[in-house]
Amino acid sequence: MRDVVIVGAGPVGATLALALRDADLDLVVVDARPPGEAMRADRSLALSHGARLILERLGVWTPLSATRGAITPIVAIDVSQAGGFGSVRLEAAEHRVPALGYVVAYRALQQVLDQALLARRVDVQFGAAARGVQGSPDRAVVEIDGQPDAALEARLAVIADGAATPVRGIERRRHEYGQVAIVANVTLDHPHGGVAYERFTRDGPVALLPERDHYGLVWTQTPEQAARTLALSEADFVAALRAHFGNRVREFTHASGQRSFPLALEVARNTTTTRVAIIGNAAQALHPIAGQGFNLGLRDAFELARTIVDTPVRRIGDSAMLARYAASRSWDRRAGIALTHGLVRLFGTDRPLVSVPRGVAMMLLDSMPLAKRTFTRAMLFGMR
Repeated sequence: MRDVVIVGAGPVGATLALALRDADLDLVVVDARPPGEAMRADRSLALSHGARLILERLGVWTPLSATRGAITPIVAIDVSQAGGFGSVRLEAAEHRVPALGYVVAYRALQQVLDQALLARRVDVQFGAAARGVQGSPDRAVVEIDGQPDAALEARLAVIADGAATPVRGIERRRHEYGQVAIVANVTLDHPHGGVAYERFTRDGPVALLPERDHYGLVWTQTPEQAARTLALSEADFVAALRAHFGNRVREFTHASGQRSFPLALEVARNTTTTRVAIIGNAAQALHPIAGQGFNLGLRDAFELARTIVDTPVRRIGDSAMLARYAASRSWDRRAGIALTHGLVRLFGTDRPLVSVPRGVAMMLLDSMPLAKRTFTRAMLFGMR
């Protein structure tokens, strides 16, 4: 019987595995993808400064930052609302950090993590998709699809592959926002300077994330609006974005790679069950409005690793250990979910009774240094 089985070698599962590399545990990671391949098309991830610190501790930040075009620092964030007053400007220099966050290429991060797993001789079984996981008082069993005789038994099973693997005893709730996000690469007629924008409009938030020599666009619309917008020519798409975004940024020149995905909140009622823990998107898949989802997942992995390391081997996966882990993540997890969902509700409407107080709130936040530092610290490091 193994000590720990991790289902999923994506960024969150790999983070957990690397954090446990020196713990002298019998550890195995299973992943459905073939070796050397990414499960999904390249996309951008928003990493907080706190996430950078985690990757630095694991020894992967240096090779990642040395990868050409993999990382773009966010040195400032401009938050505003269209058709209303009030704005907030967050600057990295004000908080004595090199950047408020980073836009990272998913494939580059996955490649660096795969190389680190190989270099540290972590047992990773690629091409092994988990069909299901169930726990009993003394062990967890991970069944491998197409391999009825290859079930893995461990003191603890950790699910880090999103909602792909069903887990007995874990119940998920899903809330549809009735919106989709259009994502695209857009360019301006001048360098972005590392400034990110979060613009709240009558139809929902629009975000611009600096990435290499362009911006990554996340534009919220209804499904019907999105279908019409995606049918536009490049010139008409750019003109529509310019008109919708308003006077905060108007210098859009080109757009490419337009596509969309539905927006929803999916949250597990409980993140642990008998001999099993779920982390990352398996525990909470959030709206991208505040860029919190991936960072929450990394903190899940790092805190779970700390809990495992601090537990005697014979007690790994027992109810007391899992209770300690769940308690350690409860406040940060609940706060991150509430913040994201609350921002969608607060800034996803153009009702006058909401527009005025949120404008006042942004003005006050921008003018009160202590409140601004507290808010920014939560964005950088999570809720502790």
